[in-house]
Amino acid sequence: MKKALSVILAIIVFLDVVAVSVLFIDKSRNSGLGLGDGINPITQAGDVESEKTTKPEDLLSRVSCVAVGDNLIHDTVYEQAEARSSDGYDFSYAYQNIAHKIEPADIAILNQETIISTEHNVSSYPQFNSPVEVGEEMLEIGFDVFNIATNHSVDCGEKGLVSAINYWKNKKAITTGAYLNEADYQNIPVSEVNGIKVAYVGFTEQTNGLSLPSDTDVILMKSEDEERLKQRVMAADMISDFVVVNAHWGVEYTHEPNDTQKSLAEKLGEWGADVIIGTHPHVIQPVEFITNSDGSQTLVAYSLGNFISAQNRGARMLGGMLSFELVKNNQTGETTVENVHFEGTVTHYGYGCSNIRVYPLEDYTQELASKHGVLSKTSSFSLDYLNGIIEDVIDARFLI
Repeated sequence: MKKALSVILAIIVFLDVVAVSVLFIDKSRNSGLGLGDGINPITQAGDVESEKTTKPEDLLSRVSCVAVGDNLIHDTVYEQAEARSSDGYDFSYAYQNIAHKIEPADIAILNQETIISTEHNVSSYPQFNSPVEVGEEMLEIGFDVFNIATNHSVDCGEKGLVSAINYWKNKKAITTGAYLNEADYQNIPVSEVNGIKVAYVGFTEQTNGLSLPSDTDVILMKSEDEERLKQRVMAADMISDFVVVNAHWGVEYTHEPNDTQKSLAEKLGEWGADVIIGTHPHVIQPVEFITNSDGSQTLVAYSLGNFISAQNRGARMLGGMLSFELVKNNQTGETTVENVHFEGTVTHYGYGCSNIRVYPLEDYTQELASKHGVLSKTSSFSLDYLNGIIEDVIDARFLI
């Protein structure tokens, strides 16, 4: 009897051992660890962490950018802003529909067509000076970089340009194209975002026949001084990951860049420009990548048209908003310009140029277009008219 009992107890112990072993093996399999496979759990966890830190996307730094065209402040624009304020000028109405497109970008770039001099009264065409509230509104909606080298830079003479430069300096904004003196010029503006350094260069092709005094200390970058421009771009390239050039050039009201623009764009690319933002024609012109002799590419937007204005022809109501990413491989140092997208903007106003404001084209409607004041000069103006210009001028790959 005792013997039988001993046998029964031995069988029970054996079954318990087997059960425990099965449970252990099952847990080991579920955890991804096999018995006797020689894998150390600590080592494997380290390998997983290593894989996480070496994902391709973790090697890349990115900076999102947006650029728009001419902020052209005619008297109609600032008079309406004055009427909306009890003290000074209120430009928020004019830009409130576009602000949400500007603010999210890491870097937002604007061509401030008309100067802002605190030493002169406000004025309009042909010699402009804009209220300081224009600049404050541009900063408020998110612009970071302002080109101030335009054909209107000398509209208020040397004193006006000095005042404009100092206005932006006091706002701690980045400007391109005009400098107080040689010492100021030597400080190439650079911003650093997400570990990426971006340098800025700006120039204008002409100044409407006006000029600075021969003995001035002020430096206004002009394309005719090609050697200075070359040295500027090359120096900017040496101290940054990317060089963005604001080019105020071309022929007004033409959708095709001329030979001078194309030739200079090629030179700028060879000197080190990664992105060229063109302005001045007041209408949009093509966007393209040009390939440099070293195999690198330069993004060129020959003209982004008007951001806002009180001009009176249909094509001048259509501007461009160019978005793109500056991408750097932190392991190899390779840099690329990616995710380029062109989006239309529309300056809208009613009869008699009333209630001027800017819309993204995607938010603009045929109902608005049918009430645009520009119909008195351009009877074909419509939503289809605007989309048709974009389709004719801009390569489809930048519209997706």
